[in-house]
Amino acid sequence: MKKKFYSDIDRLRAKKDEDIDFSDCPEMDEEFFKNAKIVMPENKETVTMRLDKEVLEWFRAQGKGYQTRINALLRSYMKNHQVKRSSKKPAKTATGCERRPHV
Repeated sequence: MKKKFYSDIDRLRAKKDEDIDFSDCPEMDEEFFKNAKIVMPENKETVTMRLDKEVLEWFRAQGKGYQTRINALLRSYMKNHQVKRSSKKPAKTATGCERRPHV
């Protein structure tokens, strides 16, 4: 993987500016920066978590940033399940009336 990465970098460095297609990324002008908003990353909490040894070794073998990747996977799982839960319809009783949760 590293050899391919470095070979791609060398190939890209050899390209001339006029050979690069910028059609999918318009130039950022003053108008863009007038409306731009800075979004700061959320603070992370330190936790102690017990993971299977194989799982942790696999993530660590992926290289630097393995904790960020674990967080991204957990966030993706969370968002996927939030959508599924919010799209569920309320259960109906035997009479056909919706059962609403008690508040």
